[in-house]
Amino acid sequence: MAAGAQVLSVSLPGLRAVRIESDAPYSGVKETFVITRFEAGRSEFWTHGRTWKGAPGSIVVFQPGDVHRDLEREGPVTYQLIGFSTPEVEALRVQSCLAAEDPRGAPFQRLHDAVAVGADAFTLECALAEAIAAMTVMRESKLEPTRPVRRALGLMRERLAAALTLDELSEYAGMDKFHLCRAFRAQVGMPPHAYLTRLRIMQAKALLAAGTKPKDIAAQVGLYDQSQLNRHFRRIVGMTPGQFFAKNRQAPAQADR
Repeated sequence: MAAGAQVLSVSLPGLRAVRIESDAPYSGVKETFVITRFEAGRSEFWTHGRTWKGAPGSIVVFQPGDVHRDLEREGPVTYQLIGFSTPEVEALRVQSCLAAEDPRGAPFQRLHDAVAVGADAFTLECALAEAIAAMTVMRESKLEPTRPVRRALGLMRERLAAALTLDELSEYAGMDKFHLCRAFRAQVGMPPHAYLTRLRIMQAKALLAAGTKPKDIAAQVGLYDQSQLNRHFRRIVGMTPGQFFAKNRQAPAQADR
């Protein structure tokens, strides 16, 4: 069964919500904060360096840059996803999965309930504020990457638009490249080169959405040329940069009608 996605109408600017039903395994990197609630079905997935199990009512909290990889599903799974960006929560490694009965999940459940019933903007703003406050007190130090991996992640974000070698990365991280690659994959969820490519494509999407023309993107995100950008963009996003650019230009025009 192909994935079915229904974009939910929300009255609070900056808040995005979608309901997805699929039995196809998912693997990807989160681009914003995402609070997911299992509505139906069960799955086992990997994130934050460990395996988790989700069931109806489970809440999963992701931060930008988190890798999520499905390992196993018991038939179709239905999720409600709420995405947002905020400068108020930075560099958190929060507990990823809360069971339906876990009291720590109550603020997230209220946010999902408010979205599901189409609550007004003020109600959603209050619910989102509660959820963000809950995130700030749920920090799990044991989920923090080790210092070498944190340093590697920092350099990759800092050098996003420039060439970067593994030797440079390992020297900055303070760990030899063989052990760094192993630690990075174990803690982040994919090898350094794959993660850096994801970061670059995420930045490419942001630039395209802001109106930068596709032909001007490659150099700004550290890719060699338009061909390399097109190849990675199509593989990760499912369309070419040109198609993504056109889609985002159409959306505002349609909204103005």
